[in-house]
Amino acid sequence: MLRRHSSGYDSLFFLAILATLLSLAPGLAHVFELPRKMMLSRDAYFSVQQIYAGWDLFGIAIALQLLLLVMLAWRSAGEYYVFRPVLVALLMLGLAQAVFWIFTFPANAATHNWTMIPPDWQGLRHQWEYSHVVGAACQFLGLCALISALFARVRAAGR
Repeated sequence: MLRRHSSGYDSLFFLAILATLLSLAPGLAHVFELPRKMMLSRDAYFSVQQIYAGWDLFGIAIALQLLLLVMLAWRSAGEYYVFRPVLVALLMLGLAQAVFWIFTFPANAATHNWTMIPPDWQGLRHQWEYSHVVGAACQFLGLCALISALFARVRAAGR
């Protein structure tokens, strides 16, 4: 029988939630910036895009999130009521990453990280901005799944 309460398991949950929050933060920033940024002129938009230089370091938080979610899934495999929402969180991370690599990254590449203005820049802007919204929604749903896994664990421990 698995121990429901252990400091290692508690720490793993805490760290997985923390890493998910850190991974969600840039996506939420994009969501809240979107309405104003979509009103910017071409030159202003390309100028503003330079504030994201160095944001690729958030990849560390995403890699950590992936590692912690995999560890949490492995640890909770014997507790289906915890495992299922953890698996959902993992799937949401995978979906967020798929959206990034299919839509966001190609827009970055086509614009050389928004330093070159191609003729279809407006389409790329829409692709870039709205892919961040979808990615943030996936990360948010993953966070909700993790929190529900934690609640399921707490409920089961009270039985």
